[in-house]
Amino acid sequence: MSNRPISDFIEKYYLHFNAAALVDASKGYVAHLKDGGKMMITLAGAMSTAELGKILAEMIRQDKVAIISCTGANLEEDLMNLVAHSHYKRVSNYRDLTPQEEWDLLEKGLNRVTDTCIPEEEAFRRLQKHIYEIWKDAEAKEERYFPHEYMYKMLLSGVLEQYYEIPKENSWMLAAAEKNLPIVVPGWEDSTMGNIFASYCIKGDLKSSTVKSGIEYMTYLADWYRNNCEGKGVGFFQIGGGIAGDFPICVVPMLYQDLEMHDVPFWSYFCQISDSTTSYGSYSGAVPNEKITWGKLDIHTPKFIVESDATICAPLMFTYILENS
Repeated sequence: MSNRPISDFIEKYYLHFNAAALVDASKGYVAHLKDGGKMMITLAGAMSTAELGKILAEMIRQDKVAIISCTGANLEEDLMNLVAHSHYKRVSNYRDLTPQEEWDLLEKGLNRVTDTCIPEEEAFRRLQKHIYEIWKDAEAKEERYFPHEYMYKMLLSGVLEQYYEIPKENSWMLAAAEKNLPIVVPGWEDSTMGNIFASYCIKGDLKSSTVKSGIEYMTYLADWYRNNCEGKGVGFFQIGGGIAGDFPICVVPMLYQDLEMHDVPFWSYFCQISDSTTSYGSYSGAVPNEKITWGKLDIHTPKFIVESDATICAPLMFTYILENS
């Protein structure tokens, strides 16, 4: 029996078009790691609600990812799935729902993400009371942390263990917290937890300065990149588009152009899984070569784009990487 069954399967059948791009990008990822490179993974969309944590957590545990950039939604939705999975509702006919049926879901406290409804009371509120106490405690001590650091504190404190409804090894956030993995969360303010935090600020319960800002995330990333770009350098594996990818990739031109650090290398590997297209000026769908003109990628940077569904492709690619590196 082969010890690399997924690799054998895709190498046998994934020979052309997007399938071949998936194999080439996976091999490029493995080669980058074997040459001593590090990798950033960026998460857009609802990848945590899609339960990517089942495989991403193992990527983290096996040191196949050095840093993550994600939306605030992906940060919190992994925890929501961890503590309220049995209360989620799957709606397989989501394309056919009427406005009245959507309203009925709202009245039941079910917030729909494509075919999956997140239970507001069990998911959001179970986290809210605990994260509020951690925010409040930090403010009383005049301490400030990033959004992901507050999540780490909550996870590592053990207060959520009473709610766990999935095997803890399937939570990528728990795996990240245990390794203290660097995370960048641009635009955290538009997440549910960001909205909740803003509501406390409006009520005067908390100060906005208690949570570090996006600008501070960029300076944090700049320091991290400079400390980790020697040798083979840092690769960029982008799932989807949006701010999770747009924000961190700009750290290189900022260092090179704005800070005039001309010894800072470009990203040394690039792959994007996306079904976006360039026909409407979509940045998320831009081919990698366009990033050369912005000072993000070098002419010689290995570049891949898999124009497909990340919920299908990412687990296959991560499994290939785990089997071969």
